[in-house]
Amino acid sequence: MAPSARSGSPRASSAASSRRRLGSEQPRVFTPPLRRLTPKTSLGFAAVEFAEQVCGIELYPWQRWLLIHALELLPDGSFRFRNVVVLVARQNGKSTLSQVLALFFMYVLGADLVLGTAQDLDTAEEVWDGALEIIEETPELAELADKPVRVNGKKTIRLMSGERYKVKAANRRAGRGMSGDLILLDELREHQSWDAWGAITKTTMARPDAQVWALSNAGDAASIVLRYLRKMAHKSLGDPDGINTQDDPAALLPDDDDAADEYGVDADTTLGIFEWSAPPGCEIRDRDGWAQANPSLGHGQTTERAIASACATDPEWVFRTEVLCQWSDGTLEGPFPPGSWDKCLDNASSVADGGSIRACVDVSWDRSTAHVAVAGWREDGLPHVEVVATRAGVEWVLPWLTDASAPHRAKWPVVVQTNGAPASALIPDMKAAGLAVVEWVGGDLGQACGMFYDRVRAAIGEGSEGRPLRHLAQPVLDVAAATAVTRPMGDAWLWDRKRSPHDTAPLVAATGALWALLTGKAEPHVSAYESTDLMVV
Repeated sequence: MAPSARSGSPRASSAASSRRRLGSEQPRVFTPPLRRLTPKTSLGFAAVEFAEQVCGIELYPWQRWLLIHALELLPDGSFRFRNVVVLVARQNGKSTLSQVLALFFMYVLGADLVLGTAQDLDTAEEVWDGALEIIEETPELAELADKPVRVNGKKTIRLMSGERYKVKAANRRAGRGMSGDLILLDELREHQSWDAWGAITKTTMARPDAQVWALSNAGDAASIVLRYLRKMAHKSLGDPDGINTQDDPAALLPDDDDAADEYGVDADTTLGIFEWSAPPGCEIRDRDGWAQANPSLGHGQTTERAIASACATDPEWVFRTEVLCQWSDGTLEGPFPPGSWDKCLDNASSVADGGSIRACVDVSWDRSTAHVAVAGWREDGLPHVEVVATRAGVEWVLPWLTDASAPHRAKWPVVVQTNGAPASALIPDMKAAGLAVVEWVGGDLGQACGMFYDRVRAAIGEGSEGRPLRHLAQPVLDVAAATAVTRPMGDAWLWDRKRSPHDTAPLVAATGALWALLTGKAEPHVSAYESTDLMVV
């Protein structure tokens, strides 16, 4: 059939196109093919033909390029990639691409199950709705389709021959009990733990020729899964942007020696990346950078004028993430001056041998997770902070601190916030166990937050202290430091557990430990504020 007016890239005359700045067809960073790509070495050619000749969708040049490269075949006819990471700025046609993939796998490849997911179920269902619309408007496809299930939360497209396309919210239960041939993970930047990835991608384990497509724009410090996949893919390409210089990708995995195998995201050739983004250091008004991150520019509705408007009105970190597809990793947002937290990073950092340790225990607002952080002096005289334990619940804290196999922990002075703070309930048992509890309350809270802030700010030459702290690359602490919200307390301010978008307790624990180190708090401390009814951090 002839292509209809429906398209991922509305037709434009060649004359009009020549007057426009066009988005980059080829991504700035990508996994190169193993051999020349032809209709015999890539199913992408067949996918493009299906989209344009059957579905009536005229693909953008970048979408054609991506399908041809991502559906590369090995000599035995199987897919080269099992995991495909696609990074591209917002509003460039990821949804249309997902719809084409879903229908191609069902109608042409006979995939038993296509599973579409997103952190927000509505997002996954919108892509599903678009795929159903294509079927209903295309007689060749409609006559092969069975009656769909349109119930929210259970939406399913079914073919007469048994193939299905279902949608699920991205959570730890998604896809369990299913075996998928194509998994579409939209907005992977929103995955802040490995729970959903582990559940969803496991549906492909029994499928020898399955693919997982992760599509997103750039993430931030909280995008644990996408950060890891991108770092591993860049590492296999020689680290073109230098993103692995100090930050070991393995630090983003759960604390498990078998984590890479468990989550199926090792750095072999089954992981492919295709990243349309502006280069590091790109000025926000660099229009060539716009074209690199927005491959649909000049081909459809995305225009230079629209991007220029966003550039003029968006906060810088919003524009870089959403339009330039650049990663902030906390350097353009959060409570600290831009770049300061990263300047404090030193993955070789540690407390000097024999140095004294101060510890702090803090608990998340909802009491779901407890954290232990420590602080100590390095050989060079700078303070080192580190989160040494993070576990679900609070029951593990006392046994961990008093573990006979690690007797040094019981010798640490342990800072705990009082007056109703989430961790305060642990104090009686900690004292009964003989631990040196340093009670943290009142004006000491504001002092501690200010001291921590000054030590971070000193890394970029600001503040009077001039002696910055040092920390390791730890996602649990990095995310808290990148996203923490503050609130006032008299003339000072505190970290706000309740209003922070992510668990800020790791940062609170690091702050308390550093405060004890810098002020010499080594013995149990009773504050004059103890009986006052002050708000807690």
